[in-house]
Amino acid sequence: MVYSLSGVRFPTVPSPSSLNKSVRASFNADRKIDHLSFFLRNRSSSLAASGKILVPGSDVDDSSSSKEPSEVLQTVLEDPQASIDASKMGNESEIEGEENYIDPTGGYGEGGEAQDSASSLPVHEDEKVKGLTDLEVEEMISRESEQVRKRTIPPPGNGQRIYEIDPLLRNFSGHLDYRYGQYRKLRDAIDKYEGGLEAFSRGYEKFGFTRSATGITYREWAPGAKWATLIGDFNNWNPNADVMTQNEFGVWEIFLPNNADGSPPIPHGSRVKVRMDTPSGLKDSIPAWIKFAVQAPGEIPYDGIYYDPPEVEKYVFKHPRPKRPKSLRIYEAHVGMSSTEPIINTYANFRDDVLPRIKRLGYNAVQIMAIQEHSYYASFGYHVTNFFAPSSRCGTPDDLKSLIDKAHELGLIVLMDIVHSHASNNTLDGLNMFDGTDSCYFHSGSRGYHWMWDSRLFNYGHWEVIRYLLSNARWWLDQYKFDGFRFDGVTSMMYTHHGLQVGFTGNYNEYFGYATDVDAVVYLMLANDLIHGLFPEAITIGEDVSGMPTFCIPVQDGGVGFDYRLHMAIADKWIELLKKRDEDWRMGDVVHMLTNRRWLEKCVAYAESHDQALVGDKTIAFWLMDKDMYDFMALDRPSTPLIDRGIALHKMIRLITMGLGGEGYLNFMGNEFGHPEWIDFPRFDNRLPDGKVVPGNNNSFDKCRRRFDLGDADYLRYRGMQEFDQGMQHLEEIYGFMTSEHQYISRKNEGDRVIVFERGDLVFVFNFHWNNSYSDYQIGCLKPGKYKVVLDSDDPLFEGFGRIDHNAEFFTSEGWYDNRPRSFLVYAPARTAVVYAPIKDELEPIDG
Repeated sequence: MVYSLSGVRFPTVPSPSSLNKSVRASFNADRKIDHLSFFLRNRSSSLAASGKILVPGSDVDDSSSSKEPSEVLQTVLEDPQASIDASKMGNESEIEGEENYIDPTGGYGEGGEAQDSASSLPVHEDEKVKGLTDLEVEEMISRESEQVRKRTIPPPGNGQRIYEIDPLLRNFSGHLDYRYGQYRKLRDAIDKYEGGLEAFSRGYEKFGFTRSATGITYREWAPGAKWATLIGDFNNWNPNADVMTQNEFGVWEIFLPNNADGSPPIPHGSRVKVRMDTPSGLKDSIPAWIKFAVQAPGEIPYDGIYYDPPEVEKYVFKHPRPKRPKSLRIYEAHVGMSSTEPIINTYANFRDDVLPRIKRLGYNAVQIMAIQEHSYYASFGYHVTNFFAPSSRCGTPDDLKSLIDKAHELGLIVLMDIVHSHASNNTLDGLNMFDGTDSCYFHSGSRGYHWMWDSRLFNYGHWEVIRYLLSNARWWLDQYKFDGFRFDGVTSMMYTHHGLQVGFTGNYNEYFGYATDVDAVVYLMLANDLIHGLFPEAITIGEDVSGMPTFCIPVQDGGVGFDYRLHMAIADKWIELLKKRDEDWRMGDVVHMLTNRRWLEKCVAYAESHDQALVGDKTIAFWLMDKDMYDFMALDRPSTPLIDRGIALHKMIRLITMGLGGEGYLNFMGNEFGHPEWIDFPRFDNRLPDGKVVPGNNNSFDKCRRRFDLGDADYLRYRGMQEFDQGMQHLEEIYGFMTSEHQYISRKNEGDRVIVFERGDLVFVFNFHWNNSYSDYQIGCLKPGKYKVVLDSDDPLFEGFGRIDHNAEFFTSEGWYDNRPRSFLVYAPARTAVVYAPIKDELEPIDG
């Protein structure tokens, strides 16, 4: 079955049968779901109507050459569309990298032109594109792949600097030097036999379908197969028409010449599969390097799609990549469930409706889950079947490219949640038993099976597996212009026990021994080497719960090479605390949890994971407010003590996580306003092998969406929580405190339940006491002079009680207090977080 779209043939994509056709997912990048409505009111007018602002000040204009950062923040909150020039702020902050100030307006200056995420200049006025026409910019972007080919990945270093960074590692130099030796050997072998990492990582130009002027070549690595043939719509599925030949390396190949009229032998959009005679019998498989795969309505298996649109129909990128931001503020999103309606959302709708929201909230990066094709929707995208194909549920490859291009126009970098830690055990659609053996791409036997995830585990020591995965990483960066990756399940990769039923205590013997999968670690070193060598601005984040030392040290120095580690222990600790009474929280435990990370290894902190949003688990908002969220979040009815406590702690937990937890911050979509619904993917009843039945939800999409309308509604308390998150993001954007080298924790008082710390120029004061408020509370500080409030969780705008006077000024006194050379007095209400910033008095000129 095919679907016609502007003259292009596509197999149809299934839509929920219970939905009206007008709201079903579409391939068309220009089609939108008309009745979806985000941004239900004008933000600036509502803020003005509230009569409440964070800090005093005046509007920003071109003559404001002495604006304080706090005044800029006020202007942003009064009018998010205000145009702000960082060079005119007069910021005396000593925060490193202030020259890379990020525009806090939400990315739009006068006239609505998009702004670059790493400077306040419009995208088309960046140094690289200044003065160029739109056509010239497009041509420049189109040449990126050619430029990448010319880059040289630096040769391996000696891998010894890790011992200077952490002398304790010398006790494990045998393991670490062996690891680095294996990495060097593999680099040398790739240089010798493949012409280097750059050429080796272009496997997609050799395998799968490759087009030339004279026809199409198809190659597939399937060493276990005894016979292979290419079948599809193009040859009426005739297994005898296009039989393939095999070489000594187990690679099957066939060349199909162009048709007599010069047209390609396989039409764009037609279905293809490879049929093989294997040790397990005859089987039809989707090509391993397929670039697109779809599931026809009413059918179970997916079909591979030959995707090669005519040049005039291919999406052309129009906007260059934004510069890499120093402070990373990530909005984690799932395209399919990003609609307010109970449907599978499209790349086009996400592009038009959700990306502007992310920019407006103050994030500078979007991390997209479930991009790689996965036949089982409820796997959250983690059981990948087709590694080079974007999920067809949300649209076409060109639709996804359009989404990424729009994000770049808005100044957002786009990270992909990439899965190289395991693969779906699906034998119909994926790599499992691809050539009829269990050892093609994976370890054979029990080592190749993850018993908890019910998935297959790659053999990272095999040449063709390394080629496949490295090429996969490059494919998404090169062809789709992703700006980096969050590598999923890295802990599972690095240890033969996969981190299962193992508690990591920090003892180095846990990291460097027989339980370590050296092949997997070396693969990660190669992947980071490749990514950073060919795409110097790209970002890699590793999901590691073990705390592996050297994880975020450059490969040249002997490390694994990631830019960031996800600080996964934070979310677990918050759950542990939320199960306790407020009286049992210990400030020292909170501080230790947030600051327990390795020197020189950057972390991305988050208060809660996307897994907590799944049915059967609880988000922080649910832990705090539970069922009261359904009845007492409307402003036209009284609140409850549970709601008041929940909203207050929700804000405090998120701010202190951002303030102390790492050099980056991540939020899963909807959690910024305490999304009240869990995620329940559509599913039918499932009968287990033992006869037990796991109840389904009648394949309902009702709980597989995000109710952004709740966070926008000015008659609900969710709005205040969303406003606070926005204020928090813009505060970091202006002051850059997450990446400041200056951090000092001056107070963690168990009796008062107060935490005070400095980060950058800012002083953070958290009062976690459930009842006690403190007048004239003395807090230490470093810088002398005058301070004022720049963020206040108790602001009525944020559903607080308005107990802080934002017009007050706080003057420091000399003398040591809490190991700080100066101090000032503040009012610290119960369950509030207040951030103070130093301000500089401007002297009036004296007439002579």
